[in-house]
Amino acid sequence: MLTVDFDYFDLKSGHVLVDLGCGEGRHSLTAHRAEGVTVLGFDLAYTDLQTAQSRIADMAPYHPAGDVHFIQANGMTLPLADNSVDRLVCSEVLEHIPNYISFIEEIDRVLKPDGKLCVTVPRAWPEKICWLLSKDYPKTPGGHIRIFNATHLQREIERYGFEGVRRHGAHALHAPYWWLKCLFWHAEQEPWLLRAYHQFLVWDLMKRPLLTRLLDAVMNPWMGKSVALYFDRQQVDMLAAENSDVR
Repeated sequence: MLTVDFDYFDLKSGHVLVDLGCGEGRHSLTAHRAEGVTVLGFDLAYTDLQTAQSRIADMAPYHPAGDVHFIQANGMTLPLADNSVDRLVCSEVLEHIPNYISFIEEIDRVLKPDGKLCVTVPRAWPEKICWLLSKDYPKTPGGHIRIFNATHLQREIERYGFEGVRRHGAHALHAPYWWLKCLFWHAEQEPWLLRAYHQFLVWDLMKRPLLTRLLDAVMNPWMGKSVALYFDRQQVDMLAAENSDVR
């Protein structure tokens, strides 16, 4: 279940892609299908990294042509040189981080001047409904500690020399599931409606029928559980400023 659309990342042989906060590796494992790309998945959770590592073999039928490595590290101090990364993904991570600005600063440090970035976070209004339905939802260990306004987050990232170039929603069909999950947060046993909706999501993920793909496409722009923000470095503006200084 991908939140990032790699078609907008222009992955090429020789690129280094970092998946910051990779979790169990869904984006890392997908990216390493690209020819000649080296993928580095970083996370603090060792058990998630073990799961990600175990899934490398599952990608064999897809004939991955790149390399993937999973590494335990703090996202605020990555073991990478300055300007050493071509592409960077930070998906569903910043909402968990108390000092998320430090992550943006580290992204700025490691990404090359011609690098591309994608950051995804939960969309504000579906997330607010979750918080309203369950007071314990944001208090879960490792859970979401803030609600982002996507426009404000984009402006914060742009302060570091990035230019927002695209935005899209994702996983609209998953929003009602989390509302139900929060509504029945303290239920001793999951009600049939919640179990049925979960089964529907698994079926949709495995079968990908045309009807639900169309529903997702129509609903994602306004109801997508996540919002994905894509950025390029401001190459043109930087060169113009340098030329101005020379004159």
